[in-house]
Amino acid sequence: MTADPPSPETGLRERLVRTGVELVDAQGVQALSLREIARRAGVSHGAPRRHFPTHLDLLSAIAREGFHELGARVAAVSEDEPRARIAALARIYLDFAHTRGGMYELMFRHDLLESGRLGLRDTSLPLFAHLAELVARARPDAADPALTAGALWANLHGLAQLRRWGSLRLATGTDDVAPLLDAALDAHLGPAARPGARSEAGPEVGPDAGPGAGTAGGGR
Repeated sequence: MTADPPSPETGLRERLVRTGVELVDAQGVQALSLREIARRAGVSHGAPRRHFPTHLDLLSAIAREGFHELGARVAAVSEDEPRARIAALARIYLDFAHTRGGMYELMFRHDLLESGRLGLRDTSLPLFAHLAELVARARPDAADPALTAGALWANLHGLAQLRRWGSLRLATGTDDVAPLLDAALDAHLGPAARPGARSEAGPEVGPDAGPGAGTAGGGR
């Protein structure tokens, strides 16, 4: 049995949102006028108001698609250890901001969105709640995991924006965010064990070792 085709009205709504997603990816937030979305969708400039009473409603529906995609990428992360999972989520976030710059900007322009309508908060807030839960597991000593998660997210957002604006290259000489991401994670979650790192405590000496064990030429 095949599914019933969408009604003309449902099809129009989906077409308007899809057109808006394509437009914001191609030209950025500034291109998302009702008139331009309607023109590209092949309908009259008044047609969008049948589904989206205000411009903000349509922008919110477009942004919701971005949060859906970001959420799907997050759900696909396979790491179980909390800190490793946070690092993976951070890389996903920075990559999304880099490759979907127009959508990324729209998603966090709450001056342009009606976040309490169209279920936008239902797609955005769970992502932050997931980050806060992971921070609580990675930093059991944190007095307020949500506060730490908020500071980490702000740090990631700053990295994403500085790279988008070209300021990161101007200040550091490179667009590589990997070392800055490591520094941010260390700052908010505590230093991580690095491969090949040596302990400052020196070599461990077993309880049965002789007096010269652990020293150069020990036992001689």
